[in-house]
Amino acid sequence: MKKTAEVIIIGGGIIGCATAYYLAKLGRNVIVLEGSDHIGNGGSSRNGGGVRQSGRDVRELPLVMYGIKNLWPTLSEELEVDCEYHQDGNLRLGKTEKHRDILTKLANNARGVGLDVRMIDGDEVRQINPYLSDEVICASWCPTDGHANPLTTTLGYYKMARRMGVTFISGEPVRGLAVVRGKIRKVITPNNVYEGENVLVAAGLDSRDILTSVGIDIPMTNSLLECLVTEAQPHMFDQMLGTAEADFYGHQTKHGSFVFGGSSGLERYNKDNGMVSNSSKTAPCICRGIMKYFPDLANAKIVRTWAGWMDASSDGVPSIGKVDEIPGLYVACAFNGHGFGIAPAVGEQLAKLITTGVTDVSLDELRYDRYKAKI
Repeated sequence: MKKTAEVIIIGGGIIGCATAYYLAKLGRNVIVLEGSDHIGNGGSSRNGGGVRQSGRDVRELPLVMYGIKNLWPTLSEELEVDCEYHQDGNLRLGKTEKHRDILTKLANNARGVGLDVRMIDGDEVRQINPYLSDEVICASWCPTDGHANPLTTTLGYYKMARRMGVTFISGEPVRGLAVVRGKIRKVITPNNVYEGENVLVAAGLDSRDILTSVGIDIPMTNSLLECLVTEAQPHMFDQMLGTAEADFYGHQTKHGSFVFGGSSGLERYNKDNGMVSNSSKTAPCICRGIMKYFPDLANAKIVRTWAGWMDASSDGVPSIGKVDEIPGLYVACAFNGHGFGIAPAVGEQLAKLITTGVTDVSLDELRYDRYKAKI
């Protein structure tokens, strides 16, 4: 089994797979280590599929805006798989004056960095999506947002990276890293030691434990998110939807089913012994929200639900880039439940950073060491 490469990537989710693909395009030799038995087994297969700019922190907007302009429109052709990408806009909905204030602030901040997003009232909301109830009194509207299929997109990156020579090893959980002569060198698993000139840690919540083995701590915690999918319905709308407080989101898929995600606020009481598990409290809560937003879906049957851990940072944005203290070490973690839409841009820019030392989009605002006290 191959155990050396120019770049070793820890984590076989969409971030790891995308970075591996773009590194292979640049001629680099890559090994990807996935701790579970399945590629994309974490958040990459347990998310609502949003490809959005609106509602994000301004620090990550330049990166996601770059990806939506330059990568997502041709991604299906490049990966030779139907990513089911739709760019039909995002309505971020509000029901109260407090919601209006939240959305207005987010929209104003986003416009400050060049995003086309504006506030609209309830009547204009229902002109765009007539299925929404009268409870919606306002929304932010971003016409360049959209959604895609997380499973096929992750699979596309994986298949193309393998075709280009990337080695994927699943069932290989990383226990730690080791520095040799001041540089990152070794990746240690229960049964093997891998060696590389560069190492990218993109293992979701597990990234924190892995990085602490070399003295790097990125503050993040776990938060359980849950999604559900309905039976297929007649075509209703193509927009991606969200809410002011980010407690509900969804879209209608190419096949007619609806994917909705949300939370009940009671997930911490889900006694799952640390396993990824659905909560009996969350799905009914999401369904009540669906019926209030979309009365026409009150009788739609739920086909299945799924849950997953979100790696949540303390300030709401991911940590992406190189680790200055340890040459050759890079991080991409703490995506706060919205890493899917930004993944193509993250993968491409990290590949350029690892290969050339420079990026097209600045990653300075997303540095891992922004938490350090300023002296």
